[in-house]
This record gives sequence, C-alpha cells and structure tokens, in this order.
Amino acid sequence: MHLLVTGGAGFIGSNFVRMMLQKHEDIQITNLDKLTYCGNLENLRDIEKDPRYSFVKGDIADQKLVAGTMKDVDQVIHFAFESHVDRYLQDASAFLQTDVVGTFVLLEEARKNDVKKFINVGTDESYGHILNGSFKETDALNPRNPYSAAKAAADRLSYAFSETYGLNVSITRGSNNYGPYQFPEKVIPLFITNLLQQKKVPLYGEGKNVREWLYVLDHCEAIDLVRKKGKKGEAYNVGSGKEIINKELTMQILKLFGKGEEMIEFVPDRLGHDLRYAINSEKISELGWKPKHEFETALKQTIEWYKQNEHWWKPLIEKAKFKRVTA
Repeated sequence: MHLLVTGGAGFIGSNFVRMMLQKHEDIQITNLDKLTYCGNLENLRDIEKDPRYSFVKGDIADQKLVAGTMKDVDQVIHFAFESHVDRYLQDASAFLQTDVVGTFVLLEEARKNDVKKFINVGTDESYGHILNGSFKETDALNPRNPYSAAKAAADRLSYAFSETYGLNVSITRGSNNYGPYQFPEKVIPLFITNLLQQKKVPLYGEGKNVREWLYVLDHCEAIDLVRKKGKKGEAYNVGSGKEIINKELTMQILKLFGKGEEMIEFVPDRLGHDLRYAINSEKISELGWKPKHEFETALKQTIEWYKQNEHWWKPLIEKAKFKRVTA
C-alpha cells in the first residue's frame, strides 16, 4: 500500500507518518511538504532512513509536481493546510492558495490516477461556533473567519469530487489537537515553552472561549480507521468530548508548573474569535474508535516532552519571532 501524505512534516502529519510506519509493515509513504514555517523535517528525523519512507519538497498547488508524485499512489491523506489561525490577520491569501487551490490540484490528480482513497483532514472550525449542544456531520458548515472558510471550501471540494467523479473521498473534522511536535505558537506549546523560559502566558480577552481537546495520537488513530473503513462521500467528526474553557486550561498548565495567575498576561481578543467549538463523535465511534488518552495525563506527558526537547522548539521560537497565539 502506497500512501501519499501531504503536509507530513507538520504537527499532525508527522505524528501520523510515524504511527503508520510503526503499525503497518506493508505501508510505503511519500511525504509531500512545502516546509513552510510549521513544516519541519526534524519532526521525522528518527524515521528518515526507513526504506518505506520518502520525502518530496514541494507545493501542493504545483500541478506538475503533484502529477509526478501521484503516480502509483493508492491512497492520499491530505494534511497540507495553512492552519495557524492568527496568520490570516496578516495575509489571508496564503490560506486560499494552499487550502483551496492546493486541495483542488490534489483532488484532480487523484481522480486522473484512479486513487483508491482520498482523506481530507478537516476541522471542527468549519462549522463555526456553537453556544449549546454539539455539531453533527449533517449540520451546515458556517465558518466565521478566512482560515475556517478556506478549510470548509476544501471540505466541500472533496465532497464534490466524490459526488461528481466518484472519487472515494472521506472527510474528517477534528477538534483542537495537542501533543509532541506541535509548532510552539499554538496555545498549549506556547504556554509550555513560555513557562520554561520564565515568561508569562498570553490569554485572549477574558479567557472564556471553549475548546474540545484531542490528543494527537488519538486523532491519528481515527484517521487510520477512516482510511480503512470510512464510506465514500462521508464526513466523520473526531473529538474527545473534553471541553475546557481557555482560562481553565491556562490554570491547569500553570498548576503543573507550580505557578499561579500572576503569570497570565491578558491580551486584546482576536478578530472573529469563535466562542465555543463542540462536535458529536458518535458516527466515528460506530466504526470502532474512541480516544485512549485521558486529558490530564496526556497534558503532563506533553509538558514533559517539551521539557526534554528544548533542542527542537527553541530554534523555532528564535526563528519565528512570534508573540502570541491561543486557541
């Protein structure tokens, strides 16, 4: 089985590549990644010499490159999105180019090459926010910022290729992920690395936003299951059911560091900041998936990973020169 994994040098993608090589002896993986600010080959240094793995540097919007890379591919797992939400405030065009045009190029070449399975790894943010209850896969997508709008467009393009051309597409919509190798401008690694440097943690507004937190390896297991059992044209929510108010999340991290509220720096809220995300994951549970990692334990493990891997995250912080990003 030959998999083309796009964005495989990113956070979720690299965890997925590593997990798949560990789980499946008969898997061959080609990783296509542009290596932007969040793509990092250091994420896969431990498996780069595995004969079942190969890397291609390039843009998913480059039709000629994608056409050549798609040859002899059985399945495509598409992670290569602009996903760092605050960056749309600086330049939303990059989100449209990668998330919409790039996804179209991949779908078109997958169609031409008769790829057996295409998984679009989407996000719960495509639904917009919800004050009560939780979104099901049949609910309308109602994105409220350029990032989630571009992701929703990729989601619907993927569905359209399934309906129009019969391409075997499945879509996943995951909740907020955390874990090792996450680029350190996202809220959990940002707070961890700030505290490791004796810096305050920046919290948007009053910290009342609510997110559903999913450990990255649980997400990867769900994607692998959808790869094998997901139905054509169907979407699958992937969430943990663990909802946490941002202020509460902040206090949990501070407590694990032996710090108090004096380490919080409240900052002006983000434009278009969704208040609450929540998804119903019963559909994927019926396929046999459920999260294995309890939040408090996995959060401690994540903190420990960043403590032990300063050589990985410190150069990224020094290079990026970012100030703050939260959920």
